[in-house]
Order: sequence, then structure tokens, then C-alpha cells
Amino acid sequence: MRIDAYYLEDPPPHGHAHRGGDLKPYVLVRRADSTVSTEDVPEGSQPEGSQCLRSRWYRSGNSRKTPVCSVHPSEAATLQCIGCLKSKVPVQKSYHCSQKCFVACWPDHKNWHANPSSTGLPCTEDDSSHYRNPMGSNGDEGLPEWVLVGQGRTYTPTSDDIGHTLKFEVTPFDSQRNAEDAPTTVVTGRVIPPPNPPARNLLPVEGSPANSHPSSFTVMTYNVLADLYATSEMYTYCPGWALSWGYRKQALLREILSQRADIICLQEVQSDHYEEFFAPEMKKAGYTAVYKMKTAAVYTGSAYTIDGCATFFRTDRFTLVKKYEVEFNKAALSLSEALSAANQKKAALNRLLKDNVALIVVLDSLEGPDPDAAAVGKRQLVCVANTHIHANPELKDVKLWQVHTLLKGLEKIAASADIPMLVTGDFNSTPGSAPHSLLANGRVDASHPELATDPLGILRPPSKLCHQLPLMSAYASMASPGISSSVGRGEAEKQMRRVDTTNQEPLFTNYGADFTGTLDYLFYTANSLVPTKLLELPDKSDVQMNGHGMPNNAWSSDHIALMAEFQFKTQ
Repeated sequence: MRIDAYYLEDPPPHGHAHRGGDLKPYVLVRRADSTVSTEDVPEGSQPEGSQCLRSRWYRSGNSRKTPVCSVHPSEAATLQCIGCLKSKVPVQKSYHCSQKCFVACWPDHKNWHANPSSTGLPCTEDDSSHYRNPMGSNGDEGLPEWVLVGQGRTYTPTSDDIGHTLKFEVTPFDSQRNAEDAPTTVVTGRVIPPPNPPARNLLPVEGSPANSHPSSFTVMTYNVLADLYATSEMYTYCPGWALSWGYRKQALLREILSQRADIICLQEVQSDHYEEFFAPEMKKAGYTAVYKMKTAAVYTGSAYTIDGCATFFRTDRFTLVKKYEVEFNKAALSLSEALSAANQKKAALNRLLKDNVALIVVLDSLEGPDPDAAAVGKRQLVCVANTHIHANPELKDVKLWQVHTLLKGLEKIAASADIPMLVTGDFNSTPGSAPHSLLANGRVDASHPELATDPLGILRPPSKLCHQLPLMSAYASMASPGISSSVGRGEAEKQMRRVDTTNQEPLFTNYGADFTGTLDYLFYTANSLVPTKLLELPDKSDVQMNGHGMPNNAWSSDHIALMAEFQFKTQ
């Protein structure tokens, strides 16, 4: 057995590796019988008496470490501010890639020299051991040239690897555990920090209290773009390494956890990624997870894969009371049974069986708004619905039928208990569409043009397309009453310009390959909840890269997250 070909799959530009992005070498093995394979046979997992591959990852020693620019981390540092070293400023802030870069940052350097803690990074007596001076050595030539950091085909660079190069080494072994050939190696460029989206802050709504009530809670909704849909054919403008799940999963996790929402509703979560990544990582961060997968898998060319909706809640803020799973296919089957003619049943099933689902959880708040009520055992519940509605723009009747079915289910829950409700997700419906009108207005006008698409007659009469839940869109508060002037008049006005005043929704929540607009919503029952803060909205220019939309190096989904803080209304 010998190695015929090897390289890193979808490497970032210039061979760099990003912290948190999986590195997956491609290894082509030629066996003694001349057959070839890319299958990994890791050491210790092979059957007795068979061949195997030993894979190792190494990090360069400190003498090989390259400092990176503090402003442009993908660039190597060429100069260093000596004033920063004398003032005990964190050494990583002292590096720059060019004189122009250094001059542009000189005002910041003067502030750091006077107040090193203003950098926001911990100040140490001597950080120089972490970085090599670009003008010379730190005297660490005695350290090992390469340090073992991982075993196995895949490796995920850590913060300790930043500035270092990495080496992958693979050796074929025969059935007697003897090396059949010399090790084959490939070396990456230096590991650089991953780019992050611009920071998005929670902004107070006009008239809301200056300080959050202890019982206030935050809710996020986010379509994370399942890997099975993130193809290079769809997103031709996104580099392969930035589109890979190994890179995107870490970027998405950082973004989600940076907001520390109390309740998080995700859509397009693949079942294997939920089990292997999201559930364990969110558990580490203090969240309980609930998941509902769609009712049919998608063939991706090599395997069947399925995605669904995942809801997470902070264990120190809520406990799970009940879970409801909504399968729209079951509702479609019930509807078809009510039809008499066999051809009608077949037509109904062909049109309505679309595998979409909704996940509803009833949570008990551990911090109620009314201490007196809590003292006598009265619980403060909240119901959260998380859904992903069908995407085909031609099937407007199916979208509306699914939303109507979900709302009727929520009405039944509301009838059994006086409970605040949140309805979130990717509704694949633009503002002003029939599904959005039903959500926002409680009804669909009989003259709405989308009602003309109704080949099954399931939308007639239009008077039945209604509900009694007092739903309002959280982001309508950004238009009226608006963002508090306490954040600055300019910032408040800027956010207002990012909301369409005709429908009071964001100008976009999805900016992908062939569509830009709003598809995601965060509705609440206005008789029991009030939004007090909203996650600021980005401008299109904030999410663009090289003139294209998302996903890209900095934004790892084609959707943006929406998030709001709510306060319970006391009765």
C-alpha cells in the first residue's frame, strides 16, 4: 500500500488555515492489487491482519511562528510598535503589516500606551513568548521544530495554533504493523484568526426601562443553512473553504453563543450535525436541546440526509414542560381523507406532502415577573413555536395552508392555558404575502392576489383564514416606537432606515445567490409580552463580500439571525 496523491481539501487563500475550521486532507491510497481508495483506515480501527494508515498533525515550534497583523490578520506582520512593548500593551496589538497600517492606527496606539487595559485584552508582564519579533528571533531555537497536536485524518486548529504552520503526516502500515513507505507530508500556511461578522448589539426600544427586569428573556431565530443545501453550484461566489461545514459550524456556533440568548430557534439543522455538533456544544454552554427533523430525507449524491428545527433554552432560565411536534404531512393526510373522489385525494397529497415541520415547546420560567404569584406556586409559562415553511414560490397555497395549520394548533394550546406565545422561524414568505398577512393581521383579505392560487380549494372560503392570537412582529417596534434615543440619534435613525415602513419588517433577512428579502420573523402575543430590546439589523453593505451576498468568509449562512428581549406583562 502506498500514497498516490494528497492535498488539503478547499484550503483558504495562500494555504492559510483558520482557527476552528476543520482541515481534511485528501489521501489517495494505492493497494498491492492496484486498486485505489480514498477511504480512511485509521490505526487501531482496522480488522486484525489488515493494512492501516497512521495520521498525525504537528504544529511548528515557536521559532517557526509568524506574527500576524493586528488589523489584517491574514497578513504577516512586518513591523512592531516598541512603545506597546514598553507600555505592557498586549503584544498581539503591537504588530502591523505595513507602515500605512501602523500610521492609520497610531491614534489608538497612543491611547493604549497611556491605558493598556483599553485594548480589551488581558495585559501581561511578558507576552513576547507568544509571538516572534518580525525583525528577529526570540531565542527559542532550542524548542522542538514540530509538536504533535492531533491524531487522525481531520484536525481543527485551535487558538494555540494561530501564527504557526501545521503539518499533516500519513504513513501506510502493513498487516504486521510495519511501515510500508516513508511518511507523506503536507504543510499548511500559517493559521490565522477566522473573520467574524460585525458585532451586533441589542438596542433598547423607545420607552423601555433602562435596566432589564430579572424575568426578561431573549429569543433568537436563525436559519443556519444546512450543509446539504450549501453547494458550490448554488453559491458559486463563496470560496470552498468558507462554504465547508468544518469552517461554517464553528463560525455559526461563535455567532450564536456570542449573543447568549435564553431561547434559540434554529432551522435547517441537519440531524447528524445536531447529534454530533450542536447538541453537545450547546450543552457545554448551558443549554437544553429539543429537535424535530423533517419527515423525509434528501439524497445528496452519496447519502440520504435530513434537516429539521432545533430549539435550545438555557437550563438556568427555563425548564421544559411539554413538547409538541407538528408534521404538516399528517395534516395533509387528514385533509385528503375528507375528500370523496380518489383523484382529488391523489392531487391533494401530491401538492401538500412537502415534509415541513414545526416544533412547539412550553417552557416554565424559573424567574417569574410576579414574586407574589411565584410564592404561591403560580408558574410563568411561555410557548415557543419554531418552524420552517415550504420554500417553493409557486406553491403559495401550500405555504398559507401550513401557516394556517400551525396557528390553529397554537390556538388550541392557548385555549387550554393563558400562556404567552412566540412564533418564530423561516416562513419562506415575504412581508405582505398571504402567510405574513395571516400572522400579522389575524386574517387574509378575500381580495389578496395569492388566494387565486388554490387548485385544491383548501383556502375557500377566505373567511376561514383567520386566528384569534394577538400576534405582533417584534421588529415592528423598530419602526414604531423605534429604537431609544439613548443609543444616539444617528444610530436610532440608521436602524429605522433598515426597516420597511410599509410593512414594518426588516428590509432583508435573507441575502443569497438569487434572492434578497425578508423571510424570517419573530412574532409574539402582544397581550402578554412586550419587546424591550432588538438585535440591530445590518445593512446590505455589511454582509456583502466582493459584491456578493451570503454566505461568505464572514457570514456563514445566507440568512441573518433575528433576536429580541421580551418582558412579561403583569396582569
